[in-house]
Amino acid sequence: MYQQSEVTRLRQQIAAECQAMNQALYGFVSGAAAHSFIVARLNRVGVCCNQLEKHVGEQEATRILCELYDAAIGDPGR
Repeated sequence: MYQQSEVTRLRQQIAAECQAMNQALYGFVSGAAAHSFIVARLNRVGVCCNQLEKHVGEQEATRILCELYDAAIGDPGR
């Protein structure tokens, strides 16, 4: 049970970080501040993904990351 709740927490954290990156990419803020913000969020996603790998394995963690990233960022033109 603990492992499942930890996986859920990590998925939620990754999704939140990706959504924050999306806001920085396509929101009103631009320049160095947006870049620093995005880098910080991306680093946090990396930490979460490494933790996720311990619970579900590298391939599944990568699949989850891609799914969450695509849902949050996706194609801005769609």
